[in-house]
Amino acid sequence: MTGKAGRPVGESDARSRLIAEAKKLFVALPYSKVSTRMIASRADVNVAMIRYYFGNKAGLFENMLRETLEPIHNQIQIVLSKGDIQSIGDLMRTYYRIMAPNPDLPKLMTRTMMMEPGDIQRQAFEKIFNEFTNPASELIFKQLKNEGRLHRDICPEKARMTFISMLVFPFLIPLAMMDIQGMEINEAYLMELADHNVKVLTQGFLAEQGDDAT
Repeated sequence: MTGKAGRPVGESDARSRLIAEAKKLFVALPYSKVSTRMIASRADVNVAMIRYYFGNKAGLFENMLRETLEPIHNQIQIVLSKGDIQSIGDLMRTYYRIMAPNPDLPKLMTRTMMMEPGDIQRQAFEKIFNEFTNPASELIFKQLKNEGRLHRDICPEKARMTFISMLVFPFLIPLAMMDIQGMEINEAYLMELADHNVKVLTQGFLAEQGDDAT
């Protein structure tokens, strides 16, 4: 039995394969160098499946970003409902866990935001970011301030910048610098880093004068 052109017949994982291969290609190559035929070939599906599921290449790019970031969005909602340091630590762990097997994805997002405002990639990322990530992250730190969870002399906006820096920088640091520092970014290291960062956020980095050295 055959279906209409571009429509999968029976159960199919074509959509998930297209998302997976698109992620690899968009990270590795400039957007203009990635064609729908290239993605379809890597996913071993007919190129018509891209039109069926996503409309076009831009739709596939947006859905790839959206579905990759969805677990982070879900964790942000938990932080907003709980507003405690444990949920913020879990948000950091969720981000690291998602990015560990996709370490170049934050670089892709950074490159995207440096493009011209009318660029398709930038428009897609800004749409997703403004939809839930940016407003929520701002609200999180205002909420912490209002509930007395931030020190009185800590600015929520600056605290948000510190938190974002902790999230993003491990994936932007040049490989040569990591080698010099003897660091290797993998999931195990990132989970330990998340625990460390939570301690830094809650306890500070430097000991008070007079504290016993351990």
